[in-house]
Amino acid sequence: MSTRVLVVDDTSLFRRVITGALAGIPGVEVAGSASNGKLALSRLEALKPDLMTLDLEMPEMGGLEVLEAMKSAPFTTQVLVLSSHTTRGGAMTVKALELGAFDFITKPQGGTAEENLLQLRERMMPILRAFERRREIRDILKTGARLPLTGPKVTGTTSPDAVAGRVTPPLARSTAEAASATRSHRRTGSPIIVIGVSTGGPAALAEVLPALPSRLAAPVFIVQHMPALFTLPLAQSLQSKSAIQIREASDGEIAVAGCAYIAPGGRQMKLEPTATGAIQIRVNDDAPENNCRPSVDYLFRSVALHFPGRAIAAILTGMGNDGAQGLKMLKRGGCFSIAQDEASCVVFGMPREAILTGLVDAVVPLKNIAPALVRAMEEAAP
Repeated sequence: MSTRVLVVDDTSLFRRVITGALAGIPGVEVAGSASNGKLALSRLEALKPDLMTLDLEMPEMGGLEVLEAMKSAPFTTQVLVLSSHTTRGGAMTVKALELGAFDFITKPQGGTAEENLLQLRERMMPILRAFERRREIRDILKTGARLPLTGPKVTGTTSPDAVAGRVTPPLARSTAEAASATRSHRRTGSPIIVIGVSTGGPAALAEVLPALPSRLAAPVFIVQHMPALFTLPLAQSLQSKSAIQIREASDGEIAVAGCAYIAPGGRQMKLEPTATGAIQIRVNDDAPENNCRPSVDYLFRSVALHFPGRAIAAILTGMGNDGAQGLKMLKRGGCFSIAQDEASCVVFGMPREAILTGLVDAVVPLKNIAPALVRAMEEAAP
């Protein structure tokens, strides 16, 4: 089954570059193109493509207006946004993701047409494969069949119910040793919530964070895979919807309960204790991990090292395996872990890899992530 794509961009050169990039990806067919939003809507209706690449800044009708129009029409086409790497582009991209765009990539900066083509193809290939997997999942769900967890057999204490998407008992741990460490540390340390998320993250966070209570008795630390200039508008948008405080993290600031800190795009974030035992955020330019900066593993490892037994970890929708190794380290000191289920994920890569470690305590739909975090905090209270 091929994926039919409509290419929408106001620049003829860039339409050709995108078309050429797509043409070199097996299983992808370019169904047509459009130079502005009005033409895009008419061609969506006529061509009924599976996916549309969408430029956001166009004459006559921009990409955000197209997404708004699609919400009130019976279109099933998914949208991949091509964003400019600017402050304005970052804010518009966050808005586009909130309006339902599947994912985004930034447009190449400089380079020849051939170099841009190859760069776009490299960026789009994993996204298109994830999109194809998402289509398969939707087809399975339409039949009412249970989703299989593909890959190696899940080991550890993760139960069949957890894999099927039902919450396991909130105090189930990977090992007796981890359980003992967690209980011991609860008597001296307050909980720390850590969240890792990637593809589909802005929409997922927009459901999870507003559902957290204003008097949340823990700080929240979030790694969302994004480049620079994108995480600040994400934090601002999420703040407008949420009772807790949400901000882009700054190097050296002291974390407080009831505030969520998003790792700045393109940088690493870790946590360290101060001399008084407070949680200090450190932001730096350390090397990428799992081809990611910020990296979930990088954050999780710092919490495991400096604050053992205090973490409540959640791994949400995203491509790849970032977070799985960090989860193993968190579990050694004791932690409660949650993964988003496949049916509610845009991409099941990161949660799936976490589940396959056998160390996930609960696998739940997106709508249940916030209640599961709160319940885990209540269970963690001394």
